[in-house]
Amino acid sequence: WESSYSGLALRPAGSLPADLHDRVQAALHTLQRRGCLQRDLVRIRGRDVFTAVSRALLGRPGHTYRYLGTRLFAIPWHEEGEGAGEGACCDAELRQACRALWELNSYFCEDVERRETASREGQRDEDPEGGQGTSQAEPPEAAPAAPQFNITLLNYMDPAAMNDLKEEPYYGMGKMAVSWHHDENLSPQSPVAVYNYSCKDDKGDKGDKGGSSGDSGVDGASWRVGLKVAWDIHTPGLALPLRSGDCYYMRDDLNRTHQHCVLAGETARFSSTHRVAECSTGTLEYIQRRCREALENLQTDPDTGTKSLRSLLPSAIQLSEEIHNEVEFEWLRQYWFQGQRCAKFCSWWTKPMEQLEESWGQMESMTQLALAAAEDEGSTDDRRREVAETLLNALTDRQEQRQTWRDRCQSSLAQTLPPEEAPVNRPYWGEDDPPMPLPFDLTDIISRVESLLWRL
Repeated sequence: WESSYSGLALRPAGSLPADLHDRVQAALHTLQRRGCLQRDLVRIRGRDVFTAVSRALLGRPGHTYRYLGTRLFAIPWHEEGEGAGEGACCDAELRQACRALWELNSYFCEDVERRETASREGQRDEDPEGGQGTSQAEPPEAAPAAPQFNITLLNYMDPAAMNDLKEEPYYGMGKMAVSWHHDENLSPQSPVAVYNYSCKDDKGDKGDKGGSSGDSGVDGASWRVGLKVAWDIHTPGLALPLRSGDCYYMRDDLNRTHQHCVLAGETARFSSTHRVAECSTGTLEYIQRRCREALENLQTDPDTGTKSLRSLLPSAIQLSEEIHNEVEFEWLRQYWFQGQRCAKFCSWWTKPMEQLEESWGQMESMTQLALAAAEDEGSTDDRRREVAETLLNALTDRQEQRQTWRDRCQSSLAQTLPPEEAPVNRPYWGEDDPPMPLPFDLTDIISRVESLLWRL
């Protein structure tokens, strides 16, 4: 542990406040009972598969987390004083559950900051030999740090329902519920904090509550986290048994230099995995800003209402078409591919997605205007060729991605989901739907542009 896994630190269950355990564990059962944790239909090596683990994302409002080709949209975790009143996006029970996870997040932020400060000052870290000296109910008082973790990915695993668990292949660690991996989409060298909770079932029948039980809670049936040095099977691996209520931190660059797996116990298990998501392109604020940037090239005549493009420069058209594709495939289709998952529990994303779809519709008009400019025989051949070449690349990419998403929505796995969870191929329109600037199937449009370039 000390020689090869020094970035791993254990926070034993008994060192967390008992009332925090109670609130967090009750919250996890509430979210499970309400159906918020669901298996994801993800993309691995070009094919769709269901995750063995049921998941939900909580976090700062407007944040997302992307993994295995799937963007999850965070249910706001309702910081203290937020989310009440007439405009609340969740009902009172869910708000209370989400807020408990925010309280845990705040605890982790303060504790990790305290540990990092102690490490910088050369003080002895009390881990990893089981947390001696850390049994105080609250961490020592320190200057409050800005929150580090902006999301938590909740996981629920029931080994009884997970068929054909694979054996850990390198060290004989046992059955793996989650195989070796690095966590994706994290800020470089950011820590990860994990709360482990084992329970008897998902109906509210709680198992050992860890911090309040007083016994070790660790035996051969316990869940474990396994670690190994990345791309190295010669350095001995580490398997850390976890009692219910235990927490562990992966600090510094451990997630980059090492891989970890989850080794199955015999009871069901929740985990709350708090992360610093790399969100430079993953927040609602970001994509709204990108929409404004694209629509700056669209102008409307105040007298006639006629729309036109301010600039036909290839750079301007390329920018708006790139944003057009980003909105459609990284946001709208990602959101609707998950059916009504978000809207079932929380209305927070409903209005923003309507606004994004409205902006996307205006970008469809911009594409049609660019196409008209490329086909305008009154313009110079050079200008028409530049516009057509720029459009061809964007349209070809758009057509390919639309076909991929349509196929995913119609896959045999997608068809097994109940209607409220089934993927929706949206945006989609046919000949009988209200008119759009361009057709959904761009085959003929692409042929027109290719023919135009051949003539020019």
